[in-house]
Amino acid sequence: MTCAAPTRVIVVDPSAPDPHAIAAAAQVIRAGGLVAFPTETVYGLGANALDAAAVARIFSAKGRPANDPIIAHIANLEQLDTLADNAPAIAHVLARHFWPGPLTLVLLRRPVVPANLSAGRDTVAVRMPAHPVALALIAAAGVPIAAPSANRFSRPSPTTANHVLDDLQGRVDLVLDGGPTLIGVESSVVDLTIDPPALLRPGGVPFEALQSLLPGLVFTPRYLDIDGRGAASPGMLLRHYAPDAPLTMVAGERAAALARLRAEAIAMAGAGHRVGVLAFAEDIEDLADVPAYMAVLGPSADPEQVAARLFAALRELERARVDVILVRDPGRQGLRLAIWDRLVRAAEGRVLNVDRGP
Repeated sequence: MTCAAPTRVIVVDPSAPDPHAIAAAAQVIRAGGLVAFPTETVYGLGANALDAAAVARIFSAKGRPANDPIIAHIANLEQLDTLADNAPAIAHVLARHFWPGPLTLVLLRRPVVPANLSAGRDTVAVRMPAHPVALALIAAAGVPIAAPSANRFSRPSPTTANHVLDDLQGRVDLVLDGGPTLIGVESSVVDLTIDPPALLRPGGVPFEALQSLLPGLVFTPRYLDIDGRGAASPGMLLRHYAPDAPLTMVAGERAAALARLRAEAIAMAGAGHRVGVLAFAEDIEDLADVPAYMAVLGPSADPEQVAARLFAALRELERARVDVILVRDPGRQGLRLAIWDRLVRAAEGRVLNVDRGP
């Protein structure tokens, strides 16, 4: 699938986007086209969420499997009731507390929502992004905007407009370039159609913050093969966010995990592989003599910085043409759970747990 012309790029001020630029992008949306735009999490690939043909263009442009649903983005709470059928009271409580922001709610969908948006399920995933460009675009378009991450399917998510163009040049009509995104990992997804409610995908709102309003919330990591049945949430497939080179995560107590990562890197380099490491700042000195290309994530004690750097660092290692990538387990507290989740999927489940032996 290609567009009729090369992708047009309009640079916008992320805090005060030019109304003329927003109007041009909104016209593309209303005409059934595709617009990539920044949110506070990652760049989204947007289309009219109420137009099945436009939604189908998203799947085609990304090479996205039809069993992977897409989030509908809204600009006001009235649009929630347009999409969701009898949203429970807790949905409005969560919306008032976390919206605009990186939280997606899975609710029962109204007939107006195209079946392909929801991968054929009777639910719809909805969120209100906290980015001036995204909110202005949705408001100007006058319709909810369907938007998964603006990258080819299973690739690292885009946190800059250049990342979008690397993957989708000629496949999207317009890119609004609002600079790098702030959070760097996608939204948290909570399914309110089941009892107890479940966190389907950890993201920008930490599990602990959600539990403060939803004490019964559960999270059990569950990843689907590409041939699995329709997913309940975007981003549940095991192969997701994956760089070109195979990635392995080393889990366990820091000293032991770091020692194993060193040993693996040295062995792989000795076998003739170009090794890449996603490195926490505090590990750099310990890895200084390891023959590997280092992409620094930031201190593990600063998960906000690590999350913001994660996908860009994966793409940095790709540009360095590494053959293999290693990373130490970031832990699972707070925002680290979302980082851990993305790394598990980028690794396609390849995890070496040094606490459990060989």
